[in-house]
Amino acid sequence: MLIGEVARRSGVSTRMLRHYDALGLVRPTGRTAGGYREYSAQDVRRIFHVESLRSLGLSLKQIGRALQDPSFTPAALVGDLVRWTEERLERERELLERLRAIDASAPTGWQDVLRIVELMRELDSPSAARRQQAVLARPEGAPAAVGLLAGAVLAESDPHVAGALRWALARSGGDGVVALTAGAYAGDVDVRRRAVLAIARMPEAPGAVAVLADALGDPDVTVRGHAALALGRHGVAAAVPVLVDMVVGGANDADAAEALGRLSQDPVRAHRITAALAGELAAPTADSATRIRIAQALVELTGPTAREVLRRLAHDDDRAVALVASALGRVLDRRSSEDRADEDP
Repeated sequence: MLIGEVARRSGVSTRMLRHYDALGLVRPTGRTAGGYREYSAQDVRRIFHVESLRSLGLSLKQIGRALQDPSFTPAALVGDLVRWTEERLERERELLERLRAIDASAPTGWQDVLRIVELMRELDSPSAARRQQAVLARPEGAPAAVGLLAGAVLAESDPHVAGALRWALARSGGDGVVALTAGAYAGDVDVRRRAVLAIARMPEAPGAVAVLADALGDPDVTVRGHAALALGRHGVAAAVPVLVDMVVGGANDADAAEALGRLSQDPVRAHRITAALAGELAAPTADSATRIRIAQALVELTGPTAREVLRRLAHDDDRAVALVASALGRVLDRRSSEDRADEDP
C-alpha cells in the first residue's frame, strides 16, 4: 500500500507519515520498483498504535520508547500523564476563571483589563497586607470585578483581608449576592460562614433575604448567627428563634439582644419575643449566667411584658440574677422618667 493510500485510510497526512519514517517510529517495510514507500498491513497497524498513544498525550519520543523497549511498563507513564493532565486542566481552569472575571467586569478599555489583572495578581499574593491593600486601594469608578471579589471572599482566611473584601463587595451592588449564593450552600462550613457573613452586609440587595432565611436552618451555629443578626436588624421576624438561642447560648448575645430590641418595636412581636425569653428562664438548663443574659436582653425590648418579667427577676432566688435584674430595672425606670419629661410641654 503506497503512502497516499495509507494517508487516506488512516487519516494521517503524508507529511506526518514521512516524519514517522524519519524518526524510526513507522518505517515502511517495502519499496516499489520505482523506489516509493510501500506499507504492509503490519505497518498500518503500527501507525494506528502510534496515533492511539498520541491521543493520550504522549510525545513521539515517549511513543518510540513504548513501542521499541520490551521492558517498558506503561503504568508509571500513564500515572505521569494523569498528573500532567490534571495540572494542565487546573491551569486552564484558572485561566478560564480569570477570563470570566475580566469579561464580567465589562471593561471599557485595556486600562480596565490591566486593573483587573493587577487585582488578580495582588489577591494571589501570600502577603495578607498586600491583599488587603489591593482591595482598599481600588480606584473609584474602577470595574467592579464582582466574581473575582466573591471568589476571594469565599477563600480568604485572614480576618482583616476578609473584612476589606466584604466592604468592597458590598460597594459593588446587588450582583455580589448572586456571586456569593453558591457559597452559602457549599459543603465546606468555612465557605458557608464567609458567604453568609458577606451577604449579611448586603441585606437589601435582591435575593439576600431569601438566602439568609435559608441560612437560619443551617446546621452550623455560626452560619445561623450571621444570618439571624442581619435579618433581625432588617426587621425579619423569622430570625427571632435563632436570636433567642444566641442570647441563651451566649454567642454574640449583646448583638442578638439589640436585634431583638429592634424587632420588638412591633407590639405583637414584642409579646412573642418576651414570651420566648421568659420560657427560657424556666428551662432546667438555665443557669445563673444564662438568666443574667436573658435579663440584659429584656432591657432592650419594648412593652410592659418585658418590664414585668424583669421585675420578677429582681426577686429571683439566685442573688446574682436578682441584683442584675434590679439594677437593670432602675435603668428602665430612669429611662421612662426621661421619656416622660421629654413629652411634657
